Order: sequence, then C-alpha cells, then structure tokens
Amino acid sequence: MIPIKDEASLEAMRASGRVAADVLARLVAAVAPGVATGDLDALARELLRDRGAASAFLGYRGFPAAICVSINEEVIHGIPGSRRIAAGDLVSLDVGVLLHGFHGDTAATVPVGVSDPDALRLLATTRRALDAGIAAVRSGARLSDVSHAVETAVDAGACSVVRDFVGHGIGRALHEEPQVPNHGRPGHGPALAAGMTFCIEPMVNLGGPAVEVLADGWTVVTRDRRPSAHFEHMVAVRPGGAEVLTRP
Repeated sequence: MIPIKDEASLEAMRASGRVAADVLARLVAAVAPGVATGDLDALARELLRDRGAASAFLGYRGFPAAICVSINEEVIHGIPGSRRIAAGDLVSLDVGVLLHGFHGDTAATVPVGVSDPDALRLLATTRRALDAGIAAVRSGARLSDVSHAVETAVDAGACSVVRDFVGHGIGRALHEEPQVPNHGRPGHGPALAAGMTFCIEPMVNLGGPAVEVLADGWTVVTRDRRPSAHFEHMVAVRPGGAEVLTRP
C-alpha cells in the first residue's frame, strides 16, 4: 500500500525537505578542485547538526557516511573519503535528512570546470528528465506516466536511463512504497492520489544503461565507465499537480 500523508505529516516533510535542500545547496557551493569528498561529508554533518537534523544515510543498512558523493562514472552511493575533486569532474551529491521523524531526500550533479559538450548534454538531459517527471505528477495520473515522462526526456537527449535503481516513496521511512522507475509505458501502475509522497530521481548515463556495484558493496558505476548524472527531488501529490518539497 502507498501511504497517504495528512496535512500535519506533509508540513513535517516540508520542513525536512527544506533542510535537505539547504544542505545540498551549501555542499554544491563547496565543490571545487582540490576539495576532498570526505571534507564534503564533514561539512554535511556540521550543517545537519546545526539544523537539529540527522543524516538519513549514516548507518542505513551499514552505509558509512552522511552523504553520497559519486564522481564521473560513479552513478550513486559513492562513499566520501580521501579522493580529491579535479577539474573536469562531474560530482553527484545525494543528501538524506531525518528531522522530527520524517525524511527528506534530494540530489544534484555539479560540473567542475566541465567543457566537454557530451558531458554538458548529459547534465542538461538529466535535469530536463527530472522536470518532465515532476510535470507528469497529478492526482489521478498513473505512476508509469511519471516514469514514461522521464524516459522520453532521456531518449530525446540521446542518453540512457539506469534501470537497476529507481526512485521511491518516502515519509517516516526513507524508502516506502511505491518504487518509481525511470522508464516504462504510460497508463500503468497505481493511480496517484493527493497526499502521496515520493522521490523522482533520474540516474542517466552518457553511454549504455548497464551498471555494476564495486567491491565496497555500495558504489554503483557504469559498466562502460562513461559518465553518469543524478538529480532528485522529493514531491507530494496535490490535486493540481506536484508540490516539490526539496526546492531550494
């Protein structure tokens, strides 16, 4: 069953979403050549603590960090550490927040002095795919309408959708029903209803869609080692469309 949030729960999720968006914005501003990914994790912990929030990721199924930092061919779940960001990198940041019992989750990919036209096309395509998915959300639509909108935007950008990982419902748990694939035929799956909350998160590759998990058990990389991008917003279904809960 897909949980339906009442107005009090939605207000709590707005608060967690604002914190997640604020922390992500501060991390994006801190990304620069020479910065260690572990320094970004330390900054995230400080920012969350200052806001009275906790990381939704730290300790989740054993994940060892407060945020995910994934670079270039790393799609998602990159573990921050000693690696330093370099000019030309695509740096994906994923922030999960727990505040007063409710979660917030958002992500963005940051270009660091990137001039390669294919990499810039990948970024633009992934942003458009997220916007297309959000635009497809409305009470009475089908969940696969969202998936299809994302996939159509990715296809238009001549990129590939990752199929092995998907978006997800969110609320008191970080991962709730429904799963939100980034591909599919329209008009299928459950009907969307006001009060549903979920994360739309296109994971898009410049090359093929295949991915694999590295030996650390977490970091997902493209099988062909070409770059990937990841953008995510947490949304609530409202009668007139989507309310984006993680808008900066």
